[in-house]
Amino acid sequence: MAVGNETRINSQDVGIPSPLLTVEHVGLSYQIGKESLKVIDDITFTATKNEFVAITGHSGCGKSSLMRLIAGLQHPSSGTIKIKGREVDSPTDEVFMIFQNFALFPWKNVLDNIEIPLLSRCKLASNQCQMKALKVIDDVGLKGFEKMYPGELSGGMKQRVGIARALAVEPEILLMDEPFNALDGLTAEHLRSEIYSLLIGTESPIAVVLMVSHDVEEIVELADRAVILSNRPAKIIEDMQIDLDRPRNKNSQDFHKYVDKIYSLLT
Repeated sequence: MAVGNETRINSQDVGIPSPLLTVEHVGLSYQIGKESLKVIDDITFTATKNEFVAITGHSGCGKSSLMRLIAGLQHPSSGTIKIKGREVDSPTDEVFMIFQNFALFPWKNVLDNIEIPLLSRCKLASNQCQMKALKVIDDVGLKGFEKMYPGELSGGMKQRVGIARALAVEPEILLMDEPFNALDGLTAEHLRSEIYSLLIGTESPIAVVLMVSHDVEEIVELADRAVILSNRPAKIIEDMQIDLDRPRNKNSQDFHKYVDKIYSLLT
């Protein structure tokens, strides 16, 4: 549409998807006595449908704090976070977070652990919640373990319960804070090989995944983009597109070029 001598371009007219998540000039500071500790400084990025975005940086730089802000668990000191254009000011059903310590209720079995967020977030009858929970248990490869308790599960199985919870409540945005950090190497490798198709696929309700990770190879294997943060206060050093075919070949030269580039930005 022409306005005077200007041509205003609508993103939908040229096929550019609107951002599902928008982080605009976000900052976070804590008041410690008379001193102000700045943790995050002027971070801006977006995520659109079917994007898997990894956030990385040195320990303590503010990655997990940024995830809590996006989840609505904290308020930024400055800037705004929007989901589909609406400002986030509290936890929302459109966002679900998987923590690195799994956050399972030890006195509840697998089925109950998955049903709890369904009962609290979804307007479904108890039998409908159970049917939905049983379906995602099957989807993540836990069929037959419904009545087992977290103390009886391996680390990989506990993380599958966390993923099943997310699939069950059908958030549009999934946040994962170092989801494989507590797993042994072989278990993490096996779960990573399945996770992209589980979380972002034609049958998945999840449109955007944000993952905090220190593992550079894990980032290049899973992510479409890597947002690399500086030391505290966290600023974006680079927002890097990872343009590799899937499934990713970890032995390829192109794979290792991305690994080397991210390492060089972190050192």
